[in-house]
Amino acid sequence: MRIGFAGLGRMGAPMAANIARAGFPLAVWNRNRGRAEAFAQEIGSVAATPRALAEECDVVVTMLADDAASRDVHCGPDGLFSGEAGATTFIEMGTMSPDHIAELSRFAGPDRLVIDAPVSGSTGAAQDASLMIMAGCDGTAAAPFMPLFDAMGRKTICLGRPGAGAVMKLAVNAIIHGLNQTVSEALTLAEGAGIDAAAAFDAIEASAAAAPMLSYRRPLYLDEAAHEVTFTVALARKDMALAVGLAERFGVAMPQARLNLERLQDAEMKGFGQRDMASIVNYMRKENP
Repeated sequence: MRIGFAGLGRMGAPMAANIARAGFPLAVWNRNRGRAEAFAQEIGSVAATPRALAEECDVVVTMLADDAASRDVHCGPDGLFSGEAGATTFIEMGTMSPDHIAELSRFAGPDRLVIDAPVSGSTGAAQDASLMIMAGCDGTAAAPFMPLFDAMGRKTICLGRPGAGAVMKLAVNAIIHGLNQTVSEALTLAEGAGIDAAAAFDAIEASAAAAPMLSYRRPLYLDEAAHEVTFTVALARKDMALAVGLAERFGVAMPQARLNLERLQDAEMKGFGQRDMASIVNYMRKENP
């Protein structure tokens, strides 16, 4: 099974590297060709276009930023779906709307399978192949691709139908971004009372409120500027906007999510958009009188 991988960003590059390490023949494409060529010096080959990538592979995995980027790569004039031969399975692992997954399935046609399989985990989890994968299909449909999923993740949960992976990823991210906001407020509350931020984080991390995200993001919470961005405020805002939009469609009350979305929108407007989501601590510091 020859694998194509499109999207060599912070998450995609280590995921693609793990696919190659697992022994799969690999070809890659990235909008920035220089990044693809640098990656392929050690692993795999570079396709000139998404269409060329699909034509030389059996399965194409994409890890793209949003619906618009995914639509362009899949459905553009020289996109993954523009050829007539090659890959018959396309696995979108980015955080997308379920409507976009349905759009991809329609555009792909009856002879191609589209699976939404977004992931939960940090860039470190992507490097360590310990991501959690949420597949929008049943176990039977996922079975041929389990070796591929196992190359990237520690666990794959099959959610039964197309689009369900996309919905579940947004539900999980609603928790993550809510926790990010709450931790930021808790740290600024502790600081307001004169408690050292590191000591406050020690207490939070050892408490019943502890979550894996807190431990691996601790350095960013305590000194965001000293570390590389892993997940931007702009992407967090995108996730929360999608989650709130789904809530409106399904008639589900998500008042906390709406408040978190408002904070992220305000932070983005005030220049935090391309900073790591841990910068919400600094955003809240500026909000305090």
